[in-house]
Amino acid sequence: MSRAYNFSAGPAAMPESVLRRAQSELLEWGTARASVMEISHRGKDFIALAQKSERDLRTLLNIPQNYKVLFLQGGATQHFAQIPMNFARREQSADYVITGHWGEKAAKEAKPLTQVRIAANGADGNFTAIPARASWQLDAKAAYVHYTPNETIHGVEFQDIPDVVGVPLVADMSSDILSRPVDVSKFGIIYAGAQKNIGASGLVVMIVREDLLERCPKDIPKIFNYAEHAANESMLNTPNTFGWYLASLVFEWLIAEGGLAAIGARNRAKADLLYGYIDNSGFYKNPVEKSARSWMNVPFVLPREDLDAIFLKGAEAAGLMALKGHRAVGGMRASLYNAMPLEGVRALVDFMRDFARTNG
Repeated sequence: MSRAYNFSAGPAAMPESVLRRAQSELLEWGTARASVMEISHRGKDFIALAQKSERDLRTLLNIPQNYKVLFLQGGATQHFAQIPMNFARREQSADYVITGHWGEKAAKEAKPLTQVRIAANGADGNFTAIPARASWQLDAKAAYVHYTPNETIHGVEFQDIPDVVGVPLVADMSSDILSRPVDVSKFGIIYAGAQKNIGASGLVVMIVREDLLERCPKDIPKIFNYAEHAANESMLNTPNTFGWYLASLVFEWLIAEGGLAAIGARNRAKADLLYGYIDNSGFYKNPVEKSARSWMNVPFVLPREDLDAIFLKGAEAAGLMALKGHRAVGGMRASLYNAMPLEGVRALVDFMRDFARTNG
């Protein structure tokens, strides 16, 4: 058996060099004479790793000093509820811009905790475009505006940062964080599950403006209180030490690869290659408006559904895995996260071209 090109939407491919390093360090990490999973998170060795990982992430994203970086447990779904619990009152409104499945889920999870307002919704267009900014119905007194910059399932992505005029902007960046440079100062909160561009599932990275932490209520359990996690340097309880370690390796890898400007150029080239072939194939189709197409997740359909199983079987045989689309939309989906090399996309395009020639 040999490693396939992994187009999974998440948990997703990780850089092979990171996996090999983790493999080599699994039994004995550094000078600890034990695995990173076996040592105290409060010992000097792990504290040093934690501090370096934060410095590296700050370097990659150019995070301003008035933002806290938190390494938390769980996934984005947990924080769909925890964010309104911390940053909105029950009688207060919070605006949600919905451009796909995950935005819908975030709004649903927030409803028991605050007055959710749907400021914009792309459902009428089957989530194939981003609602025009002029159509958004924003409340200037809202606790925050929540949106999903990249919708993993529908393949819809914002190409800019929306201006919400003084209201804190909250972004679930689970599927496009670290994929290109971004101006962190335009956000109140950025949060992301790790399992796409950061590392392993079970870890969430949050970047939060310090003044917002003053909103965290005193009457919720400390374990749910972001201000408590910030005050304890993400070690209020035992953190996901192995997930944090893997994230630190990925940050080092990104810096070695030239940082986010270099990785962004690479990601753009991968997306352009695949979309360019789809658009000119006369066989495959991508349903998303060109102005809203995701660099990270590329859904596409074949001319007939009965070809889907044949396509997937052939792709697996060709060393191309996890191309089946989400059950909500069907068809195919190729996820092109940072760890996917350009060679993998070329291999996919070559297979798609041969399949179209045979089955067209």
